[in-house]
Amino acid sequence: MTTSAPDLTRAADNLRAWAVDEQLKARTMADPVLAGLAHRVARRYIAGETIDDALAVVAANADRGHLGSVECVGESVRDEATASAQTQIFVELAARLSRPVPPTISFDLSHVGSLLSPTLALENARRIAVAARESGSSLMISAEGSDRTDLVLDLWERLNDDFPDTGVTLQARLHRTPADLRRVMERPGPVRIVKGAFGEPKEIAYPRDSEPMYDAYLNAVDALVAEGRRVNLATHDASLVERLLPRVGEGAEFEMLQGLGGDLLDTLRADGRVTREYVVFGREWWLYVLNRIAEHPGRLVAAVADLTGGDQSRQWRR
Repeated sequence: MTTSAPDLTRAADNLRAWAVDEQLKARTMADPVLAGLAHRVARRYIAGETIDDALAVVAANADRGHLGSVECVGESVRDEATASAQTQIFVELAARLSRPVPPTISFDLSHVGSLLSPTLALENARRIAVAARESGSSLMISAEGSDRTDLVLDLWERLNDDFPDTGVTLQARLHRTPADLRRVMERPGPVRIVKGAFGEPKEIAYPRDSEPMYDAYLNAVDALVAEGRRVNLATHDASLVERLLPRVGEGAEFEMLQGLGGDLLDTLRADGRVTREYVVFGREWWLYVLNRIAEHPGRLVAAVADLTGGDQSRQWRR
């Protein structure tokens, strides 16, 4: 039996809705059977649960010539003690970054308390930034849903005042991004351009992989390149990479998520391009994993294979 493209697209849309359904997440992770099945799918996309797991993958990627970015995955924290505990994990991670070119540290501001208090989130982000600076690293602030974009940019600007090497992520899909890009370009720091994985209505965002979205992505990159800004081209889309190559200099970074773009990233590195692999670890992987699957409906097939034991021998990547 085959699954039609429209059915896969509808399933992907459902996954995006599930990704932000915190009650569904809680019910699933509280059920031992469902939690076990969810972990079986997640391990394709996650380095493991610990800092050691993540750093082992970062080291292996460095041996292949790739820079690193690492994140303890999580989002939408609504408890101050949890936000503090998660911040401490990032601080401990930063203290252990000792490679000649240490990976950058990425995270959602909602992971460190922005939904509780912008002031709390800024304090926690600054703690991480100080630890990263001491290790020779820097931060990259991740994008969140469009309803949080103003908050993300406001906090990034305040953090960037004291840590000007702190980068920020913009979603090409959002209609508002050209204006946000002009705002971001008034300050220093790298800019990461992504397509945008969140479920958004057509009034707010272009459909993923539509020609207007591709145009918006390329236009954003053109603007950054023209200003001589460091730009992180975060995509696994080979057709988009092909369109980007003649538009960017050799200093532009091609960034791909661990497990999703290895062969393409290796090819780019062999061609002399700067490449970076994004490694994720931790226990709060729900939103991250569902969004990774939903980005490309064909990944649902791999998820079904994982659920049915098609790759039972694989453990957390180490």
